[in-house]
Amino acid sequence: MAFDIDVLIVYADRDNEPLLPGEPGWVTQFRKFLELMLTQVLGEKPNVELKRESSLRASIDNAAVWVALLSQDFIQSGGCLDHIEAIFKQAGAEARGRVFKVFKTPLNVQEQPPRLREMLGYEMYQLDPDSGEIREYTDYFSTEAERQYWMKMVDLAYDIYETLLRLRNTAPTEGKALYKRKTIYLAETAHDLSVQRNIIKRELQRHGYTVLPNQTLPGNVQELERLVRRDLDESALSIHLIGNAYGEIPEGSDRSLVDIQNKLAAEKSLQTKEHTQAFTRLIWISPLLTHASEKQKGFIDTIKRDIEAQEGAEILQTPLEDFKNIMREELEEAGGKRVFAETGGRSIYFMHDKVDHREAKPLIDVIRQSGFDVLVPSFEGDLLDLRQQHIDHLCNLDGAIIYQGKVNEQWVRMKALDLLKAPGFGRRKPIVAKAIVTAPGATLDPAGFKSQNLQVIEEDAQRPLESLKNFLLEFNA
Repeated sequence: MAFDIDVLIVYADRDNEPLLPGEPGWVTQFRKFLELMLTQVLGEKPNVELKRESSLRASIDNAAVWVALLSQDFIQSGGCLDHIEAIFKQAGAEARGRVFKVFKTPLNVQEQPPRLREMLGYEMYQLDPDSGEIREYTDYFSTEAERQYWMKMVDLAYDIYETLLRLRNTAPTEGKALYKRKTIYLAETAHDLSVQRNIIKRELQRHGYTVLPNQTLPGNVQELERLVRRDLDESALSIHLIGNAYGEIPEGSDRSLVDIQNKLAAEKSLQTKEHTQAFTRLIWISPLLTHASEKQKGFIDTIKRDIEAQEGAEILQTPLEDFKNIMREELEEAGGKRVFAETGGRSIYFMHDKVDHREAKPLIDVIRQSGFDVLVPSFEGDLLDLRQQHIDHLCNLDGAIIYQGKVNEQWVRMKALDLLKAPGFGRRKPIVAKAIVTAPGATLDPAGFKSQNLQVIEEDAQRPLESLKNFLLEFNA
């Protein structure tokens, strides 16, 4: 479905009143910056419009995405709340994926409109990590704004970007079904580590991981534990960041949100160990704990000394960059072990273009019938997903075949270059064998590939297995 408006921002009139005469209001600035970020990621200028509480409803029906700017004035405005109800009525079951909740000022869960409570929010206000004091930004280019406001703006822009791409291509695609992202539970933190958590979350998502929780955790301990357990069950790894603040204590509990998530992850680790399943925990403790309360110090001591709290965990008290490097190594190692277990070290990445898929299929079939696992590219779906799938195959293959049918020699050279770059993508083992297979009638100069240790094999359409016999024998050498 085509939409006239890409992003419609719903806000309370008072939230856009300028602090000084002649200056743009907060909402006007927000729209300007969001439009700027979306232009960069979309490659074109989006249509971003404002929806005042007092304006008519008509434009709501024409928007792809809605952004609700929450504040005390917003929740006290009957017009704003009516707009939210109209949006959910208009979008139906799709509303959750098309509405974005942005906090201009803090609101607790009970203050928020019921329709929006479970959604993850984007905090666009200034938080002093030491005092906990909340302020609105007036200098958008300060060091503090760069750490908080702009980081959240980037997150919001990328999340809206993914939603717009999905809405522009709503048909289910084979590519997305073939490539399932791995899931990681990145535990919610206390306020002092929200920036650090955000950095890690963005890095994980950029590398193709699904990050949970993907909704606001409830304030009630029973419901909280149910949702955390559900998300942990979907995850292969949990990451916990612990700093100076003990964190918010949910209703009905004497333990903080940070503490509860760590406890439930330890229980999950013990359960998977008993059932010989794979589940890993990484716990990062800030090396700078000068402002930690006595309760927080006790919690950290428990993690370090208590065997149950440590169950299945690697505990690190290092600079954040060192922790991120260890996290990457853990993920790469886990991925490598999983792929080897699935393929037995006999996986071949058969690289070919969509125009050659029909001609390539008999070769793919004969390789599979010979006992190999064949990795193939996908041709439909989100470009970022397809690129990440290609990189994963380069990291995990044991052998590689580049097929040239209708494609030109330049296309072949690009794929050969990708094989050379594989170690830079995280590949940790040598490639057993690699070859270029040319279809009858294809033109290729074999001399140009000798330096890359690539065999050039001319396909025998009548005897496809015979063409590949020597190549496949290298796996038994």
